[in-house]
Amino acid sequence: MSIKRDTPRPIKFTPHINPYAYGSVMAEFGNTKVHITASVQESVPPFLKGKGQGWLTAEYAMLPSATHTRSDRERKGASGRTQEIQRLIGRSLRSVVDMSKLGERTIMLDCDVIVADGGTRTTSISGAYVALEMAVRRLMKEGLLKSNPIKEGLCAISIGINSNNEIIADLNYEEDSTCGTDMNIVMTSSGKFVEVQGTAEKEPFSMDQLTSLLNCAQSALKVVVKEQQAVLEKL
Repeated sequence: MSIKRDTPRPIKFTPHINPYAYGSVMAEFGNTKVHITASVQESVPPFLKGKGQGWLTAEYAMLPSATHTRSDRERKGASGRTQEIQRLIGRSLRSVVDMSKLGERTIMLDCDVIVADGGTRTTSISGAYVALEMAVRRLMKEGLLKSNPIKEGLCAISIGINSNNEIIADLNYEEDSTCGTDMNIVMTSSGKFVEVQGTAEKEPFSMDQLTSLLNCAQSALKVVVKEQQAVLEKL
C-alpha cells in the first residue's frame, strides 16, 4: 500500500470573525469552510443543576448553498446525519475539558458549513477547538474561571483508501465519494485517540491497512496541531 497524500490540504484558521461571540473562527481545510462560534450561557442542563460543574455542547448545520446542489434548511429539526455529527463534535470536545472547572455554565459551539468539499465534521472539530480556547481565555481574563479547564488540544482529520490502494489524508469531496474505505480520526494534541470512525464502503479492510491509515492520520494531525497552535499564539 502506498501513500498518495499524508498531509492535510492547505489549512487556515481566521480568528475573531464574530464580534459578539466569546470565541470565533473560520476554519478552512482546502476548499471546505466552516464558520464557528463559541457562546457562553450562565446555566447548565437540568441534569447538571446543583452539581457544581459545567457543560459543553455543539450544533452543526450546512448552509443551503454549501454543496453542489441546494439543500433545504432543517427548520423542522436536525436530520439524523446532522444529529450524529453534532454529537461527535460535542463529545470530542468534552474529552479534553475538565467540566468541574467550568462552574455551572455551558459553552456552546456552533459550526455552520459555508462550503462543503469533504471533511466538514473534522474541519468543524479542529476549528471548534480553536474557538473553545478563545472562549476560555476570555472567561479567565474576565475572572469567571479560576483555572484553565482545557486539559490538552484536540484535532481531527478524514482519511481513506482509494481504488488504487493508495492512502489519502484529508479527503476532498471527489476523493471521499470514490474511496473504498473512509475514516474520521479524532485525536488529542499528545497523540491519543478520542474517536475512530471507519467504514468499508466496498471491500473490507485488513488490520495492516487499518494500521497504515492510523499512522498516516497521526502524521497529518501533527500538521493540524501546528496550525492551531500558530494561530492561538498570535492571540
